Amino acid sequence: MSRQSFKRVLLKLSGESLAGDQGYGIDPQTINTIAREIKEVVDMGVQLALVIGGGNIFRGLAASSKGMDRTSADYMGMLATVINSLAMQDALEKQGVSTRVQSAIAMQEVAEPYIRRRAMRHLEKGRVVIFGAGTGNPYFTTDTAASLRAMEISAQVILKGTKVDGVYTADPKKDPDAVKLDSLTYIDVLKKGLQVMDATAISLCMDNNLPIIVFDLTTEGNIKKVISGEEIGTIVQGA
Repeated sequence: MSRQSFKRVLLKLSGESLAGDQGYGIDPQTINTIAREIKEVVDMGVQLALVIGGGNIFRGLAASSKGMDRTSADYMGMLATVINSLAMQDALEKQGVSTRVQSAIAMQEVAEPYIRRRAMRHLEKGRVVIFGAGTGNPYFTTDTAASLRAMEISAQVILKGTKVDGVYTADPKKDPDAVKLDSLTYIDVLKKGLQVMDATAISLCMDNNLPIIVFDLTTEGNIKKVISGEEIGTIVQGA
C-alpha cells in the first residue's frame, strides 16, 4: 500500500530527542534543527501539532520505581513537558513560525489552557500548536496524550520521531539479525509487545483507525519526506 501525503498531522517527539548527544536537558543545536524542518513543512501548507515528552528532564515512571509517589512523579513529568514545549516554541518563533502552547494543566502566565476549538482555529490559521502537560492526568503517558490530541483535532496521522529508522523485530543495537518492518497492524504491536507506543495509545489509535508512522528524526529532511508520503520508517495501521 503506497503512502499518501498529509495535510494535518500530529508530530510526537520524545523528550530525549531534544537532548541530542548530551543525553539530558535541551541541546540548542538539536532543537533548532527540528524547528527548521518544521518550518519547511508549515511553509508547504501542512497543519502541524506537536506533543513532546519530558524524559530529557524528568521521567515520572522511573522516579516512582525508586519509591516516589507515582501521582506526584507524573505531575513533575508533565511540568517537564511544558519546559520542552516552551523551548520548542522559542526555537520555532526564531524561525518565524507562529506558535501557541496549550497546557492541559492551567498555567496562564506561560501557556493557553487546552481548548479543542481554539487549537483547531490556530491550526487553520497556519500556527503550530504545541500540546504540553500530557493529558493532565497521572498514569497516562505522552504517547497516550499524542493519540488523544490527534483524534481531537482530526489529524490524519501520528508521526512518531525516534532515533531509529522504524520498528524492528528486536533491538537493532543488540541483535544483528533484527529486521526492519515496513508495516504492522495494531494487533501485531500489542501481541508482540513492540516498543512503538504504550498499549493505551495503540488501543486508542486502533479504535479510531488512526495510523502511526515511526521514523528517524535524527536524519535531516525526514519530517518533510514522511509528510510528503515517502515510504520511510514503519507504518502501523489496521489490517
